[in-house]
Amino acid sequence: MTPAGTSTGAATGGGLALGGPAPDFTLRDQFGQHTTLSSYRGSKAVLLLFYPFAFSGVCTGEMSQVRARLDEFLTFDTEVLAISCDPMFALRAFADTDGLNFPLLSDFWPHGEVASAYGVFDPVRGAARRSSYVVDKAGNLTWAVHNPEPVGRDLDEHLTRLLAAA
Repeated sequence: MTPAGTSTGAATGGGLALGGPAPDFTLRDQFGQHTTLSSYRGSKAVLLLFYPFAFSGVCTGEMSQVRARLDEFLTFDTEVLAISCDPMFALRAFADTDGLNFPLLSDFWPHGEVASAYGVFDPVRGAARRSSYVVDKAGNLTWAVHNPEPVGRDLDEHLTRLLAAA
């Protein structure tokens, strides 16, 4: 468990169970290309980073830190997918402004459908909560953590959990 976040034990948000299958999805990235979670099955472990809003303070800092350490997060056996409910064009501007060179996926329409499937959609704010999941090569959830909105993630722990699933 991180001091900043709440690690999960046997269950995650939304009734998802660790060790069970990760809900599949296809979303468009900042370039309009479709990304499907199940396309990584059998080849890569995936870190899913749900974040509330592009251009917000904590989110910008977190995504910049991932960018700075991207060579540690992306290997032949791992992938990072960042997901928000922002429209694709906002994500393109966010990526271009901050030099974010990894997939930023838009869960804009149907609004928050993927975040809802993972139990991390905040319907009052219309945004994903600051939550992370690791999906192993078999497509199963192996770890999850949920941080309060103003608290950034512990990227060292995220990296450790991702590499353990690879």
